[in-house]
Amino acid sequence: MSAPKILVVEDEASISNLVVSYLRKEGYEVFTAADGPAGLKAARTIKPDLIVLDIMLPGMDGLEVLAQIRREANPYVILLTARSEEVDKIVGLSVGADDYVTKPFSMRELTARVKAALRRLHSSPQVGGLLVFKHVRIDAAARLAWFDDQPVELTAMEFDLLRVLAEHAGRALSREQLLEKVWGTNYYGESRVVDVHIGHLRQKLGGEAVIATVRGVGYRFDDERL
Repeated sequence: MSAPKILVVEDEASISNLVVSYLRKEGYEVFTAADGPAGLKAARTIKPDLIVLDIMLPGMDGLEVLAQIRREANPYVILLTARSEEVDKIVGLSVGADDYVTKPFSMRELTARVKAALRRLHSSPQVGGLLVFKHVRIDAAARLAWFDDQPVELTAMEFDLLRVLAEHAGRALSREQLLEKVWGTNYYGESRVVDVHIGHLRQKLGGEAVIATVRGVGYRFDDERL
């Protein structure tokens, strides 16, 4: 089995070199780009499994790069941002990022998130991975989903979140539980990331009828099992 491919799009050479060094030590095949247009070209050529993408890039900012990538492919994307404002993080997630890390960050944290994401994406499918409900159908092994018999395009993180909710259908799961089950026990970010991805899922699955808000707790998958 070939090593997962990672693309690092970062214009600060010191940060890029450090990230590349750590990820290559983990056995990944790592590529780099130093500006937005080069990052977009590399993503189209290399077709990486995961992209570490800085927001502030010359030529084309990371959010525009991300938006164009999402129109064409579905790699796992971790945003790097030096900005501390909440709105910048939420905008990034809304454009299609799966996760974000705010600079300055520890390489231990970033590496843990990369490893957890790739482990989920390349894990062996479980036997009996078909979940069938009145409106939603999920093939866990093929990582495919349908709503009212129509295929639904989901990002890697959206799919994992939907699968976890569906596997616990009828049970309320807190944001912390969802973070642990979907993002992993080494996740250091904020629980707000769950709300943004839930919002994306609702847009694609007919609103709140399928995924209900449990006030003071979190979310519950309410579709009727068949």
